Amino acid sequence: MLMKINLIWVGRTKEPFIRDGIEKYQKLLGHYADITVVEVKEEKGSNSAMTIEREGERIMKLGMPYVLLDEQGRNMTSVEFAGYIGQHAPRINFVMGGAFGVSDGIRAGAREMLSLSRMTFTHEMARVFLLEQLYRAFSIINRKGYHH
Repeated sequence: MLMKINLIWVGRTKEPFIRDGIEKYQKLLGHYADITVVEVKEEKGSNSAMTIEREGERIMKLGMPYVLLDEQGRNMTSVEFAGYIGQHAPRINFVMGGAFGVSDGIRAGAREMLSLSRMTFTHEMARVFLLEQLYRAFSIINRKGYHH
């Protein structure tokens, strides 16, 4: 039985090269997991506080328990992440915020917060990095040659 993973993120992926990366890793992950991308409507406007609150409300309306990917989250190695994924089978939901991040309410509602890196990435690039790390995790779990 395939693991069910929901990737909940704010806005559509606009950059074609990033869409290509997302598609590549979704295809590779198809052997290991059923990946569903849930795109929450991106709020328009220059008021960042209002933007993240409204986007947060849309995420909360989904009613799913989630792990938040956030720069303030816990760092782990790829091997540790593989163990984490294995412990959360058969289902896990990941939330990634938009350009301004997420509200305090979204942080407070997370079951856990993980960080992809101590560096800052665009929210679109982080999507590809998460998918690549998921593929790497399943390669580690299944002892495939992708992770050396």
